[in-house]
Amino acid sequence: MMIEQKSQPQRLSKEEINQLIHSYQTCGDKEAELTLVKNFENLVVSLARKYSKGREFHDDIVQVGMLGLLGAIRRFDASYGKNFESFAIPTILGEIKRYLRDKTWSVHVPRRIKEIGPKIKSAVDELTTTLQRSPKVEEIAQKIEVSEEEVLEAMEMGKSYQALSVDRSIEADSDGATITLLDLVGEAEKGYESVNQRLILQNALHVLTEREKQIISYTYLENLSQKDTGELLGISQMHVSRLQRKAIKKLRTAIKV
Repeated sequence: MMIEQKSQPQRLSKEEINQLIHSYQTCGDKEAELTLVKNFENLVVSLARKYSKGREFHDDIVQVGMLGLLGAIRRFDASYGKNFESFAIPTILGEIKRYLRDKTWSVHVPRRIKEIGPKIKSAVDELTTTLQRSPKVEEIAQKIEVSEEEVLEAMEMGKSYQALSVDRSIEADSDGATITLLDLVGEAEKGYESVNQRLILQNALHVLTEREKQIISYTYLENLSQKDTGELLGISQMHVSRLQRKAIKKLRTAIKV
């Protein structure tokens, strides 16, 4: 039995690409646009992969790259003599970089701080080579012509670029065993609330008669039914129910619930 293989779309020539772009720009030809998108889809995915390495939002970056591709299709002018791909790549990368700058920070960071970050990195690399040591904050600030406070703020904010996932695995011991960050996050002990409620109840029990205390103890602390409680106390289930309601009313008044 032969398995039919899905054929790959034939790569378009420069002339075909220009013709399709012209058709879309002048007539709004959606079929032409779709053909162009399919033709350059692998290019977008390839560019996105370079920026999504180690990240969890590869699909988002691909979608942003596709928006850049559509923008390139709308704005390309073949009369300049350049081929479309050389125009599209910077446009796609521009959209991806803008997305990474504006959308992937874990906390809100002013745009000016985001823009200073890459300048600081470039300045540090250059100054380290020139000075043969790590540059001081003052030297970095002078290099990129901003205040020392802005450099420090950008460096600190840079730590919030992307939060770690609580599912991220980390090494727990020398044997290579791993745990997740979530395993290290504390949580409230569920028993605390139960203990707290019991203490509140015990402090208010003084308002009840001995019979009412017995009924509350059997029905709420020992989880017995009204019928079983009545049998233990030698009274009817209806009497237990009436005394239980009376006791609860007293307790609510005592603890102001």
